[in-house]
Amino acid sequence: QVQLVESGGGLVQAGGSLRLSCAASGSIFSINAMGWYRQAPGKQRELVAGISGSGRTNYADSVKGRFTISRNNAKNTVYLQMNSLKPEDTAVYYCNADVVTYSYTAVHPWGSGTQVTVSA
Repeated sequence: QVQLVESGGGLVQAGGSLRLSCAASGSIFSINAMGWYRQAPGKQRELVAGISGSGRTNYADSVKGRFTISRNNAKNTVYLQMNSLKPEDTAVYYCNADVVTYSYTAVHPWGSGTQVTVSA
């Protein structure tokens, strides 16, 4: 089994910053792509940022220039640095990963989410 645990969410004023972390643990042989998603009330879950195993990144247009995704492969952890936050960034943020377990099974676990609230 593989678990993802997010942390770092909270309440911040518009223009502020937060740094989210997501640590993977369990039967991990390797991790390929990792990503951050978010879901606001009444809306579908959307991709915020992704990072490949080689470090290539992609971002939603709405966060380009404000958010930065990074990873520490030694710690099986992915980060999301969020700057210049806006009220519309308010959502539950989830991480996801493409993991190969020690039994050579591909799994795609989700974390339970961390709430980010940006006040105007």
